[in-house]
Amino acid sequence: MTPEAAQALETARRHLIDARAVVTLRITYIAGREAYLAAYHAAEAYLHHRTGKIAKTHRGLRTEFARLARSEPRIDPEFVRFLANAYEIKSIADYGAEPEANVSPEQANMAIETAGRLLECIAGLIGSCDGAES
Repeated sequence: MTPEAAQALETARRHLIDARAVVTLRITYIAGREAYLAAYHAAEAYLHHRTGKIAKTHRGLRTEFARLARSEPRIDPEFVRFLANAYEIKSIADYGAEPEANVSPEQANMAIETAGRLLECIAGLIGSCDGAES
């Protein structure tokens, strides 16, 4: 595992811990944002592990992760969809000022659960590799 991939996984874990803590305070939009960031950094770790590159934008990361995930059957296609959907939660947290811009407790908890599964999947994939490019 490259140092960059290891750092991205550690960052993902920190965001997931924060998401789990914040959701207990019922600050659901922040919990959802942190869950997205956990998933983002997990995907970033996988991208770096596979290509040696980092994405410059959120869209770029989602695109490259989707491309790589298509050839890896151990990555659930749900994770690719989740990254796109959870980005909307992040956007609500970052920019949503309208009353209808809200993240429900169910949405936040689902985001946390899915981000946790994605993180564990990527950690298992990277940890099970011998360092060779696939």
